[in-house]
Amino acid sequence: MEILDVLTSMAKTGRLGPVFSGADWNDVTAALGEPWDIGTMSRNRRWPRLFAYGDLELSVCRCRKVSLICVQTWRDVVELPPSVVGGTGTFPAGLKHAEVVSALDRAGCSWEPHAALTFGNQCTLTAIASGANFTFEIPEGEEPVLNIMGLPGDGHDCSAQTARQDH
Repeated sequence: MEILDVLTSMAKTGRLGPVFSGADWNDVTAALGEPWDIGTMSRNRRWPRLFAYGDLELSVCRCRKVSLICVQTWRDVVELPPSVVGGTGTFPAGLKHAEVVSALDRAGCSWEPHAALTFGNQCTLTAIASGANFTFEIPEGEEPVLNIMGLPGDGHDCSAQTARQDH
């Protein structure tokens, strides 16, 4: 499988194997193994935490649900869990805007420019099916290069759930 196939599939379905917004963290680790624990997202709290399987980064809420998903594509090589992408899980990076758009179009995955995340030296497009964002860096005088692909969070709020349970 090629990296564009992986990203396009994610954009169409909102998932990568067992990984999707709202997925139970125990199910993810059972399928993919133990991740690299990057650390907390806040200085004052233990949760949410950021975990990684290579360049697949997941924010996990204190309720142990996946709350945010992104694939870092700005490095020289993109590494994803081989168990869900096949082969070595290692792909060349440096995807150009035209390549991503062409892959989405071939897959029948509608997209639109994302004006709020297009400014300065970056531009973003959003896949309609899943809300996935593809954000590109625009090096001076060059074609935009994919920097990150992210799936939106599910919007749940554990603090609201905890407050209800406390009463």
